[in-house]
Amino acid sequence: MKSRENNQTSLRKFLKFFKNGFYDQKYLNWERNYKWNAHEAWEKELNEKEFRKLLRAKNYQEIAKRAVRMESRTNLLFSFEKMALRDAVKSDKGAEIFAKGLFNYIYGKEPLEERFENFSKALAQLPRKQTRVLTWPLQTVFGFIANPAEHIFLKPRVTQLAAENYNYNFEYSSKPNWKTYKSLLDFAKKIKRDFPSLKPRDYIDLQSFIWVQGSSEYD
Repeated sequence: MKSRENNQTSLRKFLKFFKNGFYDQKYLNWERNYKWNAHEAWEKELNEKEFRKLLRAKNYQEIAKRAVRMESRTNLLFSFEKMALRDAVKSDKGAEIFAKGLFNYIYGKEPLEERFENFSKALAQLPRKQTRVLTWPLQTVFGFIANPAEHIFLKPRVTQLAAENYNYNFEYSSKPNWKTYKSLLDFAKKIKRDFPSLKPRDYIDLQSFIWVQGSSEYD
C-alpha cells in the first residue's frame, strides 16, 4: 500500500509541473527537446556507417571531437565532467581508446551487459589529468544520446532520491557497474508499467520522470 501511495505521489508531482505528462509543451521545452535534438545530431554525425568509416580511417580525434561537441549541446554533464573528458581524449591514445570503446558500446552486437562492462574498462584506461573519467554520468551519457531506446542516463544523487521517494529499492554503488545500471533500467521499466497512460516514448521520458522526482529544480 505504501509503495502505491508513493507512486501516486510521484505521479502527482510530475503532473503538477507538466499537466499533460510527456506530451505537455512545457515538458517538451524544458526536458525532452534538447535531449532529442542531441540524439538527432548523433544520428547525423556519428551513425553506425559514419562512425565505422571514421574508425577505418583511424580518425579517432574526429570521433572524440564530434562526441564531445554533441554532448556539449546538453546540460547533462557538470562542467568538471566535460573538462575531464576533453582532457582524457586530447592525446591520440586517449582518443583511440575512447572511440573504439564507444563504438562497441553503442553499435556492438554483444549483450548490453557485456558492452556496458567493456565500456567501463575503456573509460578506466583513459588518461586522467585531475578528475576521474569513470563516473556514472560519463559512463551513461553517450549511450543515452545515441540510442535512448536502449540506454538511460544516470545522475547518482537525483536518482537515489527519486528511488527513495518512489519506494523503489535502487541497488546503487558509486563505481559504474552492471548491477546498478540494470537496477536503474528496471526502475524505469517499473515506472512505465505503473503509469501506462503517460505513454513514454523512450528512456528520455523515463529519465525525465526520475529527474523531476529527485532534482532540487523541482522542489
